[in-house]
Amino acid sequence: MFSNFYPNLVRVLEKYWGLFLEGAGYTLLLSFITVLFGTVLGSILALMRRSKHAPLSLFATGYVEVIRGTPLLLQLYLFYFMLPEVLPMLNLSKFACVCIALVINSSAYVCELVRAGIQAVDYGQSEAARTLGLSARQTMLRIVMPQAVKNILPALGNEFVTVIKETSLASTFFVGDLMTQYSTVRGSMYLVIEPLVVVGVIYFILTFTLSKAVNAFERRLKVSD
Repeated sequence: MFSNFYPNLVRVLEKYWGLFLEGAGYTLLLSFITVLFGTVLGSILALMRRSKHAPLSLFATGYVEVIRGTPLLLQLYLFYFMLPEVLPMLNLSKFACVCIALVINSSAYVCELVRAGIQAVDYGQSEAARTLGLSARQTMLRIVMPQAVKNILPALGNEFVTVIKETSLASTFFVGDLMTQYSTVRGSMYLVIEPLVVVGVIYFILTFTLSKAVNAFERRLKVSD
């Protein structure tokens, strides 16, 4: 078995390198969409959790607890089968359903990151801003949020790294990501280990590169402090 490993690995790369690159592109696209919209939705949820209006706070709290308390794969199945039934007029694709599920999942975790970032800002600054005549909204947008964003940017970078790995679950629905391409190659060449090694190396390259970029960015933020 292992005596043919390297020849088979070369065959896989020669024949399907384009397919693996396409899968890496879909994986990065899924991750980017998830982090982008998850950050927007998570920020809104964080503000809702801090709201003095009980219904908003309770809704956001319940949302976060439910999403964080259930497996991502379950959520993917739920949205994949539920959304076309609930919103038939939109004619959502498989890719769109998976994206929505990933965004919903990511937003719950980003919500907690943003909330922690806001709480990390010294409350005395908010009191000083209010004393100077700024409204609560102005204080949040001009004083608190800029500092909170700076606090959570490294954590959001790490969330991006995590999401890249979590997109592997999307292969359950064959949306074109790396693990989907692995299934295609495995079925075509009747090889299991070789294409799996290729996919593993690509995942490692993506996450390692992004992790190093996040670490460098975090060091730069510390220097600027």
